[in-house]
Amino acid sequence: MFDIGFAELLLVGLVALLVLGPERLPGAVRTAGLWIGQLKRSFSAIQAEVEREIGADEIRRQLHSEQILELEREMKAMKQDILAPMPTSDTGNSAETTPTAAEPTSQDKTERP
Repeated sequence: MFDIGFAELLLVGLVALLVLGPERLPGAVRTAGLWIGQLKRSFSAIQAEVEREIGADEIRRQLHSEQILELEREMKAMKQDILAPMPTSDTGNSAETTPTAAEPTSQDKTERP
C-alpha cells in the first residue's frame, strides 16, 4: 500500500531506538501498535458502512425501476382498454328504457288524486 520495504522499516527502527532509547522504545511501539490497530478498525468500519449504503442505494434503484416497469405495464393495459372498441348494443332498446316527457312516470301516476 505504501510500498515500504524491509530496509525502510529497519532504518525507522534504528532512528526510533536512537531517539527514544531502549527504555521507552517498547512503550512507544506498543502505543503506536494500538493507534494503528484503532485506525484499521475505524477504516474497516467506515468501509463496511459505505458498502452497506452502496448496497442500499442499489436496492432502492432496483425497486424504483421495478415500480416504473409496473406503472408502464398498467399504462399499456389502460391504453389498450381505451383503444379497444367499446361493445355497443344494436338492439334499439335504449328508447324503451328511458321515459320521455310525453310518457308519465309511475311517480306522476301516483301523485295525482
